[in-house]
Amino acid sequence: MSYTFMRAYQDIKMNNISIMKRVLRLAGKASGMTSPNPMVGAVLVKNGKIIAEDYHRKPGTSHAEALVIDNAGEKAKGATLYVNLEPCCHTDKRTPPCTKAIIKAGVKKVFIGMKDPNPKVSGKGIAELRGAGINVVSGVLEEDSMKLNEAYAKYTMTKKPFVILKVAMTLDGKIATPEGESKWITGEKARELVHKTRGSVDAVMTAIGTIKADDPQLTARVLAPASRLRRQGSKGSSIKNPIRIVIDPELEIPIDAKILNTPPETVIIAKRSQKSEVRSQKLSALSNKGVKIIDYDGERVDLSWLMKKLGEMGITSLLLEGGSSLNSHALEYGIVDKVMFFIAPKIIGGKESFPSVGGKTFRKLSEAHQLKNITLKRIGEDILIEGYIN
Repeated sequence: MSYTFMRAYQDIKMNNISIMKRVLRLAGKASGMTSPNPMVGAVLVKNGKIIAEDYHRKPGTSHAEALVIDNAGEKAKGATLYVNLEPCCHTDKRTPPCTKAIIKAGVKKVFIGMKDPNPKVSGKGIAELRGAGINVVSGVLEEDSMKLNEAYAKYTMTKKPFVILKVAMTLDGKIATPEGESKWITGEKARELVHKTRGSVDAVMTAIGTIKADDPQLTARVLAPASRLRRQGSKGSSIKNPIRIVIDPELEIPIDAKILNTPPETVIIAKRSQKSEVRSQKLSALSNKGVKIIDYDGERVDLSWLMKKLGEMGITSLLLEGGSSLNSHALEYGIVDKVMFFIAPKIIGGKESFPSVGGKTFRKLSEAHQLKNITLKRIGEDILIEGYIN
């Protein structure tokens, strides 16, 4: 193979990768807005120039492929389409199949980031395009494409939410002093990233101990671009807040708690108990605030069961922001998919300070929870370690 040919091949490959990176950036603009749909971007190229680009904005609206084809019009004939997810081919949804639009437009080639894990599409969309004589190349930046839509992929295959465990701790693994003080262990940049993460998920879950200790709002106080569509909150707001879920077995939550007085919806997970006047009054007060109650039987909530219930509610992604106990229970039940550990350059010390993860102790290192695909980032003055656990 000649040097000239090799160089030309590398240039083409790099160009395809750079365009797919552009596609992924476009798709990411709708972070937190498309659930339960995936985030999808599309770029249409002809004669070495981009003739149209767009991204899917929210459920019920046009898909990215349809948008770029409509924008390009007659120019789409003979063009090359780049899309991070396999185009849909089924009719069991509110929008028409993208494969039909691609074929009708006369697109000659399609580069795809990843196959759609949805059984109604997986491989079928690619097969339909190839059957129509379109050249299809799949797997371009596949890992990046899968990471972008990891919540969509898990929910599609299991009907349970993708769970992220977030912890902010000191160098010695503490999340609070013996008195319960935890504000603020990490710096401003780390807290900004947490707000951004909240805005990308469907729900945030904590336990009553955190509510009583910190009285948090658990909102995403980061403004989204004006072009992003509103999903929740007051009309005209460009902030997307997650549903808040509180594990509160005995309904101890104060009626004036911030989480009950800030939109959107709050869901309380409570232990089923005998009716009493006090409980009835509390339930009535919570109902007046629009709070939803999910009862469970037994002394401790089964988190695997709870994930199934939340999945039935259409929650595709969940951020856990609790204390030592909730963190340990989540790991014990095996519901955690990904962890985000923010480590601050501080040392609290002391046996009575709260550890990041409580619960039982593994007697052998071989039994410990093992992370994979680890990344480390400097976030202001703190360090973020991310990894996958299941």
